[in-house]
Amino acid sequence: MFFFIAVLPIKKLIPYNLNGICKHCGNVCNYEIIMTANCLSIFFIPIFKWGKQYFVRNSCCGALFSLDKSVGNAIADGENIAITDASLTLIDEDFSKVGTCPYCGNEINEDFEYCPKCGKKL
Repeated sequence: MFFFIAVLPIKKLIPYNLNGICKHCGNVCNYEIIMTANCLSIFFIPIFKWGKQYFVRNSCCGALFSLDKSVGNAIADGENIAITDASLTLIDEDFSKVGTCPYCGNEINEDFEYCPKCGKKL
C-alpha cells in the first residue's frame, strides 16, 4: 500500500474590489491580494494549511507590500475592509518585472532566459 503525502506551497488570489492610493508612488491603483501558505496534502487532497501570509501588489507602479495578517484574514473572509498605509509594509519597489512563463504559467523574473519550473527557453 502506498501513501502519497506531500507538503506543498500554495498561492491564491483573493478578490478585492476597492481602489486605493499607492503608498509608494501616490497614484490611484487597484490592489491585487495574494495569499501564500504551506499545505499538507494526502492523495492530492489538501488537508491542513499553515503559515498564511498576505501580500498586496499594486497595479500602478508594481510595488509589492506585505499585508497585516488580521486585515488579510478579514478580506479573505469576505469583509469589505479598506487597506490603510499602516497595514502595508514595502517589500519590493519594482515587482512589475515579474512575468509568467508562456508554457507552464509559473511566475518568473523577466530577466530569466529559462523557466525554473519547466526548463523551457523563454
